[in-house]
Amino acid sequence: MTLYQAATMPTLYFIGVTTTKSSIMKVFPAWAAHLGLEGAQIKGIDFKLHDDPAAYREAVEFIRDDPLSMGALVTTHKIDLFNACKGLFDVVDPHARLMDETSCISKRDGKLVCHAKDPISSGLAIDGFLGAGYFARTGADLFSMGAGGSTIAITWHLMRRSRGKDVPGRIVVSNRSQHRLDEIRRIHTEIASDVPVEYVLAPRPEDNDAVLANLKPGSLVINATGLGKDAPGSPLSNAAVFPERAVVWDLNYRGELVFLDQARAQERTRSLQVEDGWTYFLHGWTQVIAEVFDIDIATSGPEFEQISQIALKAAGR
Repeated sequence: MTLYQAATMPTLYFIGVTTTKSSIMKVFPAWAAHLGLEGAQIKGIDFKLHDDPAAYREAVEFIRDDPLSMGALVTTHKIDLFNACKGLFDVVDPHARLMDETSCISKRDGKLVCHAKDPISSGLAIDGFLGAGYFARTGADLFSMGAGGSTIAITWHLMRRSRGKDVPGRIVVSNRSQHRLDEIRRIHTEIASDVPVEYVLAPRPEDNDAVLANLKPGSLVINATGLGKDAPGSPLSNAAVFPERAVVWDLNYRGELVFLDQARAQERTRSLQVEDGWTYFLHGWTQVIAEVFDIDIATSGPEFEQISQIALKAAGR
């Protein structure tokens, strides 16, 4: 007996931890009206962090077998869900295969398709706030805290040899557990790149503080841990000092946002550029909606700006 009830209208699922708190619950209906997706709805499915693999499989099997369940966006559980459900997918896209993660589930021609959209959505967000040639111009480092799916996608986007000289001088990835570091190291060996990468076991915030102290001016510093949204706190202590002119990016846009507060407290004294996760949210969701409903959605220009304004109004930002 399944936990899930058959959808009565075209339904997109949001697989996460605290889905009811997300702005997407207010934004999706406004977007659906704008995009001509009449009758479409969104529903959240919440799992515990690192939940039982059987729970992930039950959800994916339900989406696969239910006619009006169109697909899903997956956050937080991207790697765990992929490991639990990879045998259920008829098609796994190249990014998902490389990164061992599922961020989007769609159905096409009777087949269940697994996608990793983060390399695209994170790349669009980064290129938007850094601009062209940032790393070639500055020689700055990249420090990403958290070795999950988001950091895998971000480092893939920035470290590829095909970017020429516009790559970080050095990449540092930290994580509280060793097995995630081992996994991202394995994935990095499959990417054509000349960028040196360091993997730091950081069970305490002070371990990340120490990395921060040795970064070049202008470095990109990212909170990709989920702390501040999926769990309380920050990957840094309050004693942490950001590099001069650093670009500080919290992938979260909601929650306690302690990391973002820490950065904003030093914004003037350290000449920081501080970014939250709102634009990443926009690109992440529009990429998945376009895939699941098989429509085109702009990624820049006036049409994307309209999408953004609709979201800001609906979310009350």
